Amino acid sequence: MSNYIVKTHQLSRIYRQGEIEVKALRDVDLNISAGEFSALAGPSGSGKTTLLNMIGCLDTPTNGNVSVNQVNVTKMSHSESAVFRLNNVGFVFQAYNLIPVLSAYENAEFVMMLQGIAAAERKKTVMALLDRVCLADAKDRRPHQLSGGQQQRVAVVRAIASKPSIILADEPTANLDSETSSDLLDLMQELNESEGTTFLFSTHDPLVMSRARRVIKLDSGQVIGEETHGGQTS
Repeated sequence: MSNYIVKTHQLSRIYRQGEIEVKALRDVDLNISAGEFSALAGPSGSGKTTLLNMIGCLDTPTNGNVSVNQVNVTKMSHSESAVFRLNNVGFVFQAYNLIPVLSAYENAEFVMMLQGIAAAERKKTVMALLDRVCLADAKDRRPHQLSGGQQQRVAVVRAIASKPSIILADEPTANLDSETSSDLLDLMQELNESEGTTFLFSTHDPLVMSRARRVIKLDSGQVIGEETHGGQTS
């Protein structure tokens, strides 16, 4: 059995804008192993977010296959995708995507609630994680009462708390200053190393690329090479 969390084969996605055909992904073959801390890098329009959306079961390919946790997710129905996503994939978004009327604690436990996890276990897990990111004292604050960095840390806790196989982070530092971005990356690296959580970023932030142990380069919907540990490998 392979230890690949993600495997794509000849993955393509074509969008149509009127009579114009936009090839967002072109025959992408990609493997992501358990425990990786990797980034998809490339200019705007290179296919980074489209590829993350395919892996996260938020979109379906025009051609090719995607496997997550050795399950082919390509032909799943919307309801099957939603259940699979809930139990296997965590998300951290550029815009935080916290629910405005919920507190930091309630946002952090939200996915666990959807999973049907008991309240006592939710509380134990969420409070331990909020304490770990120095937000235990802010647990009752709503998103508008938190800084951008604090909101993004709540989003990371929400993603981690549900114990996904992989966390997909789409431009997670885009709205943060450099110091806050560095602190957030410290947190995610520590969780990656201590919990073995697999992270896959999409980014054009040099700071994220410098922290990733593997940087997969995309351009015009194709993988054009990658770097590992800062050294060119292909």
